[in-house]
Amino acid sequence: MTRKALREGLVDGAIKAIVEGTHGDPFAILGPHRVSGGKTAIRAFMPLALSVKAYSADRRLLAELEHVESGLWVGLVDGDPGLYRLHVEWPTGLFEAEDPYAFPPLLGEMDVYLLAEGQHRNLTEALGAIPTEFEGVKGVRFAVWAPNARRVSVVGNFNSWDGRRHPMRLRRECGVWELFIPGLGVGEPYKYEIIGADGVLLPDKADPVGRQYELAPATASVVADPTPFTWNDEQWMRDRGASQARTAPLSIYEVHAGSWQKPDGRTVNWAFLADHLVAYVKHMGFTHIELLPIMEHPFGGSWGYQPLGLFAPTARYGSPADFARFIDKCHQAGIGVILDWVPAHFPTDSHGLARFDGTALYEHQDPREGFHQDWNTLIYNFGRTEVVGFLVASALEWLKRFHVDGLRVDAVASMLYRDYSRKEGEWIPNKFGGRENLEAVAFIKHLNGVIAYEVPDALMIAEESTAWPGVTGDLADGGLGFAYKWNMGWMHDTLSYFGHEPIHRQYHHNQLTFAQMYAYSERFLLPLSHDEVVHGKRSIFGRMPGDEWQRFANIRAYYSFMWTHSGKKLLFMGDEIAQGREWNNDGQIDLWLESRVENRGVQRLVRDLNTLYRAEPALHARDHEQGGFQWVVVDDNQSSTLAYLRWGFEHDAPCLVVGNFTPVPREGYRVGVPRAGKWEAVFNSDAEIYGGSNMGNTGALPSESVASNGYEQSLVLTLPPLAVVVLKWTEGV
Repeated sequence: MTRKALREGLVDGAIKAIVEGTHGDPFAILGPHRVSGGKTAIRAFMPLALSVKAYSADRRLLAELEHVESGLWVGLVDGDPGLYRLHVEWPTGLFEAEDPYAFPPLLGEMDVYLLAEGQHRNLTEALGAIPTEFEGVKGVRFAVWAPNARRVSVVGNFNSWDGRRHPMRLRRECGVWELFIPGLGVGEPYKYEIIGADGVLLPDKADPVGRQYELAPATASVVADPTPFTWNDEQWMRDRGASQARTAPLSIYEVHAGSWQKPDGRTVNWAFLADHLVAYVKHMGFTHIELLPIMEHPFGGSWGYQPLGLFAPTARYGSPADFARFIDKCHQAGIGVILDWVPAHFPTDSHGLARFDGTALYEHQDPREGFHQDWNTLIYNFGRTEVVGFLVASALEWLKRFHVDGLRVDAVASMLYRDYSRKEGEWIPNKFGGRENLEAVAFIKHLNGVIAYEVPDALMIAEESTAWPGVTGDLADGGLGFAYKWNMGWMHDTLSYFGHEPIHRQYHHNQLTFAQMYAYSERFLLPLSHDEVVHGKRSIFGRMPGDEWQRFANIRAYYSFMWTHSGKKLLFMGDEIAQGREWNNDGQIDLWLESRVENRGVQRLVRDLNTLYRAEPALHARDHEQGGFQWVVVDDNQSSTLAYLRWGFEHDAPCLVVGNFTPVPREGYRVGVPRAGKWEAVFNSDAEIYGGSNMGNTGALPSESVASNGYEQSLVLTLPPLAVVVLKWTEGV
């Protein structure tokens, strides 16, 4: 066979471009191509191969390919060879598989259309690495969005990480590159090698839509097992709407998965947490677990808040199926799961999204719009439909594929304001000259609208620390559409109040009462989160003043005030046992403190508060209505004492809450009540079982016809020191 015949159809420079890995359309050169004389030229780029042969599907030898130049092999066959197999003899052994360049495009036309519009809701079904079968041939279809790249290749162990071996086909309609590689399967590590728009070879990139990654510090994506998980949570999913309704109790245990508890000599994994964390949370009476971000992230010290794998559970704790089993175990135990989710920014690691195709693809070009100085991270370009679609698809992946019950959206304030943490001249105003990030606002509304439609019973929670109006307002009314907003004001005020010596609290009384001035402007959640027990802020217990007895009494009173105040609840791990030291993400919480009477008392108090909170509709059903909370004593700042009523619906018994935030017991303290009859003492944070002095009221107290606090009836109470008591109306006289 002449060299001229073998080179037929190869234009000048084509072989050189293939060899150098710069050819932008490899399918124009490689694979089967009709040539003169009814022949088909089979071309394969196999540098360092010793021989290459082509066999038909029924294992007939079609051609022995000849080495033409610099690793390009060509053979001529009669007619159409169909899907043929290449037998390649390498110095290390024989490899046999179908030719990737003999396959047509596998990305469906509807997928192409939705990707072009940025509207593909099931992005992992179109992009990423998908094990599939075409005409009986098994392999993996790879697809990645990189519209400005000159060339994209799949690299991995299967081709010695040589980007010249498996360059991809560009679908210009949507800017997606795709390639089906026969013979690959689940567990294969891979990356994308990209030549950018300027012709520069970029660092190898992990898959933005990868469903699994290597264990850090390795950074490759991994072909994930597509086998659907077998769920056993049908009842939970069926009833979830009622358990997550706004009138239902919501008490969240916030957890960093890697540092809750570490099994002796073993790595923390989802199986361990499914067995131990789930049992502990159920015992403690919390309704939900909230996990700090478990999306794949390169730096463990970021606690997950700098993620790069927005579609993959981190490999630190196991496989995606292991994570699904953990969720399933939570649901079978009656516990919901909320994930922290970070659409506000992403890290600059070279293997990630930064300048993914050599351009500012996911981020803004201008650092005044696209760079967070506080965190050294990049900001998503919310004005780009494909980026919005990428983020929305990520949220849906967790809610639908993994049955997650809600997302807590991190750093919403940083998204809403263009001048967030920036000085003058460091930011660009919006088109109207304002500081609001109109594109981010539109993204948030779109996100919450899509989720409300596709997963209507999911909880969307905003960490938003400003006075932006309508964070939990309905989308139809111009609101952002979240279910709840973290009440950062309440958290800061109350932590400050309980940090004061009791003798000084009379001068800071408004820090306990001010939250009611705005408590119903949004649907609030009261957070004592991980952010409050790090970076020198001390633990919650560490902030309490006084001697040891007073410190434990203070934290018991604080939690009791929190659980009886309007708003849903969140407590970070370790706070429930009054841990004295700050949280360390490389360690574990001090559950050994359960052996100490005082700490065990706080732990039991939190458990009993959860039990009381869940049992009494008055304490949760009308959290977000003005009528669900009513002051009785609001101005007794000299005694640092408060009293308030919590109301449920018409047939629910009201609860009276009285707090004395000084170490001075108060006997004969008269408090007005709205109903005559008996008021039963149902909770006392000073009870002996919690480590208290056991002072206070027991049993049912009859009201007296003595006017007080604007009511015709009243109770005479003994208020224990540094304590909160709860009384429930039980019956009329």
